[in-house]
Amino acid sequence: MSQFNVRVVGTIAKNSRTINFQYYFTEMVAQGETEVAAMKIATKAGIPQSWPSGVQYTRGGHMPGTKTFTELSAQRTFNDTVNAKPGQGSGTSDLVFAVYQPSIAITPPPNATLTRDLKGNIFMLAPRWDAAKYLANSTGGGNPAKKGAATFSYLSTLTLSAKAGAEERAEAQHIREAFLVPQDTKPYMSAKKVPGQAAADPLHRTVSAARIDKNRAAAVKQCKRYWGDNYTNGGTKECDEYPFASTYEGAAENYYDPEAIQFNFSAKPIAKDDNQAGGIILKSFYGKERIIDGLDDGFIVKIIV
Repeated sequence: MSQFNVRVVGTIAKNSRTINFQYYFTEMVAQGETEVAAMKIATKAGIPQSWPSGVQYTRGGHMPGTKTFTELSAQRTFNDTVNAKPGQGSGTSDLVFAVYQPSIAITPPPNATLTRDLKGNIFMLAPRWDAAKYLANSTGGGNPAKKGAATFSYLSTLTLSAKAGAEERAEAQHIREAFLVPQDTKPYMSAKKVPGQAAADPLHRTVSAARIDKNRAAAVKQCKRYWGDNYTNGGTKECDEYPFASTYEGAAENYYDPEAIQFNFSAKPIAKDDNQAGGIILKSFYGKERIIDGLDDGFIVKIIV
């Protein structure tokens, strides 16, 4: 009996356009009488899809190519680097999307016969590059060839805590209420089901100042409607809204999209400190995850209790 596993871990240094894919050959076991020592294992990595299609990549690192089982057992780890230079993407954010595909092919030893598939793709990773002006390193520190950064195109999760002592607790409690008992939130709407709870219905960031202001104004209108003009309780509270004002799904969504369900949001006065703490966490989340404006990116929200 013989076996081996391959793991690939993608990492990106802060504000870098270079992605490092580290390959790990692990659990390399040979028991009993086998010919596995001479079995050849070819490791490759391709980029079968890019959007836009004509993107050129700079590759580096030290991929193993074809090695025997014995050779891989001795070395075990290799790396591959991928960089997409700025200026090749689409839109004002200079977006590049790609599929990174590691693959393995096995050549049987001279005196052995192997059945089933001897080659295949392991899995896919989804790298993305941008040079958005509203995200970090938008100028490359004065070097246009380094502006922007890479990330991965996976649905990110914003985690907020409703536990005692959490600085954003009141905001997290408000969002949890909107998730669990939307009929009890304001404004009242019988079919209310706010987005951002699951991958099938995520939130999308907007950087439009006008739309953000419109979302906030629509939420404040409801705070005043249900709690009166003094809903701030002398300035100690603020009108918290979910979905966030900085999302396309904010309180004024129906104004921009007539097909959107009106009042599919929740507005509620909460402690000013909690509301502002939640805003800082959200802003930091946008930056760390490099959340892009528009429907090509998205995120969901998780509340810890």
